[in-house]
Amino acid sequence: MSKNTSNIRPSTRDLYYASKPSNAKVGLATTVVACFIALAAGIVVGMHYEDLTAYFSKTKTASAQIDFNSELNEVYDELSASFDGDLDREKVIQEAKRGLVNAAGDTYTYYMTAKEAEEFEKDLSGDVGAGIGVEIAVRDGFVTVVRTTDDNPAQRAGVLAGDVIYKADDEDISSLNVEEVAKRLRGEAGTKVKLTVLRDGKEKSFELVRETINNVSAYVNYKKGSAVITLTRFDQDTGSLVRQLAQSALDQGYEKFVIDLRGNGGGYVSAAQEVSSLWIDGELVVDQRSSSGIYNEKTNAKSGQAILKGKKTTVLINGTSASASEIVAGALQDYGLATIVGEQSFGKGSVQALHDLSDGELLRVTVAKWYTPKGKNISGEGITPDKVVERSFDQINHNEDPQLDYALK
Repeated sequence: MSKNTSNIRPSTRDLYYASKPSNAKVGLATTVVACFIALAAGIVVGMHYEDLTAYFSKTKTASAQIDFNSELNEVYDELSASFDGDLDREKVIQEAKRGLVNAAGDTYTYYMTAKEAEEFEKDLSGDVGAGIGVEIAVRDGFVTVVRTTDDNPAQRAGVLAGDVIYKADDEDISSLNVEEVAKRLRGEAGTKVKLTVLRDGKEKSFELVRETINNVSAYVNYKKGSAVITLTRFDQDTGSLVRQLAQSALDQGYEKFVIDLRGNGGGYVSAAQEVSSLWIDGELVVDQRSSSGIYNEKTNAKSGQAILKGKKTTVLINGTSASASEIVAGALQDYGLATIVGEQSFGKGSVQALHDLSDGELLRVTVAKWYTPKGKNISGEGITPDKVVERSFDQINHNEDPQLDYALK
């Protein structure tokens, strides 16, 4: 059985990662990896992020068989006979599977153990558990705090955007990737973690108590005559929730809308479709293409639901906006239905399918690329804003938001 996911592995968002029924998710990432996994860590980034559309009965093409029994047994026999120590047979098998999949050489194609698969599914659904409340991503080669979330442990303790993650409980984790760092920071609510960061070349440590992270997928604020709708991820409920928020704003007489997709690493393609349908009436939202043709699919907006079409709309994006976020921003930009403001987005333009393996394991495989309505694939490039407005770490730490300020003009 397979499900489709277009996850990215982006920033780690305390937060979000993803993919499932009609499971079409798109994920976040490159400079930011792991959007979803992190939220659980109390980290929010973007997430991983995932399915474009679910595929349960796609035809499989025949492939040349490899005699793994003889090839791998030769290595295992020599290893077990010579290794000065004990071998964990289950781990040996898992790592052999992981190595096989990693040989594909694709960032978004990977094997998950049952435990990893369970965490992945939780991230997709927003069940991020407890953490410290930070959004992290890879910047200049190091896992860095991109943002601290309101009223959570990290922010209250004084952790700042721009802090480089160095140690957890005095163990150097600076060489780990975003997902691994996220795992070290999240845990049971009420447990403690000592976080050490590098700030201006100096170590700074914080004793933090993990808390359950508030992980709503969308919310609205009203500022300067505009309804500012923030989307933190694209899950199964996001489309209906955003529609409710938009309708409520319309009922109150609001005619200007700001859609904040910054730090949103993606989610289900079905959610991106529903959100896009607020502006786009029945036309193409995203075109999925595979070299085999098996995973080709065009996703159109729903008809008769474009309640925001013609309303002045600005969409905010940054380097951690990925996958499903890029689908929405790209479609609205192509049709000229919104002004895109901020910084270049992540650039996750591929689609992954999730295949169930035995004993709860999962295999995630890149099966296609996706294109905007005008036929552009944004892999490695991202969405270019109509108006580039940068926001520094210093501005984030001082609660200054020139991107939102520009949108509210």
